[in-house]
Amino acid sequence: MLVVATGLTLDWDAIEGLSETLGRNGVTSNYRYDLAPYTWQMVQTLGRGNAVFTQPPMPIKCAGAPQKAMYLACDAWRRRGLADNINVSFHTATPGLFGVKEFVPPLMDYINRYHIDLCLKSNLTKVDGKGRIATFENVAQDGSKTTSEVEFDMLHVVPPQRAPDVIRNSALAGDGGWVSVDPVTLRHTKFANVFALGDVAGTSNAKTAAAVRVQAPVVAVNVLATLDHKPAVADYDGYGACPLTVERGKIVLAEFAYGGKLAPTLPTWLLNGRKPTHLAWFLKEWVMPVLYWDGMLRGHELMVAPHKIGTPR
Repeated sequence: MLVVATGLTLDWDAIEGLSETLGRNGVTSNYRYDLAPYTWQMVQTLGRGNAVFTQPPMPIKCAGAPQKAMYLACDAWRRRGLADNINVSFHTATPGLFGVKEFVPPLMDYINRYHIDLCLKSNLTKVDGKGRIATFENVAQDGSKTTSEVEFDMLHVVPPQRAPDVIRNSALAGDGGWVSVDPVTLRHTKFANVFALGDVAGTSNAKTAAAVRVQAPVVAVNVLATLDHKPAVADYDGYGACPLTVERGKIVLAEFAYGGKLAPTLPTWLLNGRKPTHLAWFLKEWVMPVLYWDGMLRGHELMVAPHKIGTPR
């Protein structure tokens, strides 16, 4: 048996000039853990100017992360009374702010609250760090493309992301270079003794730790069934979650499955994921780290028992 869980590749070099200027000239990215302190340093020291945040084409790991950095920065500037001095823009290559429509209204409330210039279908292609110029390719509604240059004092970049070359250039690869698997059983579409999970799997779910947390038990029991020469016994519904931190102390907890179907873990009377709540912040700050470090990574968690194929959810 082979279980493929290589993750994905952050393609920094896909954006011209980015690699040479990361970590200086006001250019940063929280997708490199060592640059997160630099991001915070700029948020703390920037008093006025242009702050530009970007998001590349999908798929990417944790699709809410590009927005989280922006909202937290805006909240910090608001608390310091600097909101009117800093022009914030969000350039996303996607056609919408978020892929599941139910979560767009609460996020748009914060886009408007922070006076963020939202630029859809705007993809970062080049960075001139010394000149502090970001170049974007913009797609109009009729499909025509134009190029624009934006001056920045702070630029938070999210790199394009792809399957690792070892997968893209192998017999395991399907569309886009991701491992070709059945989206329900996570078994390879060609090789019966191969499964995949996590970011490298060619499924349409959000690439988040929450997704892996649910996928792992499904793959485990299906591997055991295959070793016993039996059909797959568990299915995956595409569950993923993205805690969108919109300000310090409040989070929009987006939980959804295949097709954008809402999939809340807690009853909505307790936690309505379509609204920013303090409870979601509490879960993110105190509960999720315990689930991750002491539960998920050690294989001991009670809340993700694999769902049996053919039984009601």
